[in-house]
Amino acid sequence: MQKLDRLVTLFGGGGFIGRYVAQALYRTGVRVRIAQRDPRQAFFLKPLGGLGQTHFVACDIRKPEQVAAAVASSDAVVNLVGVFKNPYAVNVDGARNIAEAAREAGVHALVHFSAIGADPSAKSDYGRSKGEGEDAVRAAFPGVTVVRPSIVFGQEDNFVNRFAALARLLPVVPVIKGDTKFQPVYVADVGRAVSTAALDPRTHGGKTYELGGPEVMTMRTLNQRICEATGRSRPLLDVPDALASAMAGLFGWLPGAPMTWDQWLMLQHDNVVSPGAKGLNDLGVAPTPLAAVTPEWLTSYRRHGRFAVKSPY
Repeated sequence: MQKLDRLVTLFGGGGFIGRYVAQALYRTGVRVRIAQRDPRQAFFLKPLGGLGQTHFVACDIRKPEQVAAAVASSDAVVNLVGVFKNPYAVNVDGARNIAEAAREAGVHALVHFSAIGADPSAKSDYGRSKGEGEDAVRAAFPGVTVVRPSIVFGQEDNFVNRFAALARLLPVVPVIKGDTKFQPVYVADVGRAVSTAALDPRTHGGKTYELGGPEVMTMRTLNQRICEATGRSRPLLDVPDALASAMAGLFGWLPGAPMTWDQWLMLQHDNVVSPGAKGLNDLGVAPTPLAAVTPEWLTSYRRHGRFAVKSPY
């Protein structure tokens, strides 16, 4: 089957990661159906593809009949939807709905987006729901490709940008769980990896991939790198575990809280690729270092923006 004749349904295509998966799919020439609870949130994708290459459908993945309509006639399905608050209806039941609909529709490939640390016995609701979601999806669609990333960074992220904003506003940057390790992975690399898995189920179906960048770094090191990239010379202050735990427990439920109790629980474990796990290289993607791309957008956090660095000439 020619790629121009293939249809990939992308659940959550209007999100941070979804836009990069969509663009990677566009470059292969396939048609992309964006399934979103509110499709208007994804309309910005249409000019990024070719004429007639993008279609939209309203879908709440908690409703099986809407999911079935969204996957109809698809050659491949990608589920990027995941939530932190009240996660089970989406991360478990919604994921199962997609997998069952894909099976019933005779879809050739299913890619399920999970997370490093997904485990049915995890202490955090998010990690546990992601682990249970993986089990539900595998039971419904045994040939699924499961993708587990570490922290994903990019221009529109809510991770690196949050720390950059703190470094701009505060004279001292507080660091919680400074020794916890991460393996940040670039969002465009994730997009290419997911696209590759979706379009080649013979090679990647039934496998699990853990996606991490070329560097493992601690939370403290990450904050140092961000301060350097934004030209902010800030001392880093390690927040005692007892204080951080109390803040997450007492105030984490409030809107806009810096950390929820669930996030605190997740920080108790490193977020890195497991030894021997299949990763980006197995999907034909060379990992991009954090320092190679962050200057493209972190200059906006400098005192004088892109004019902060003087020319040597």
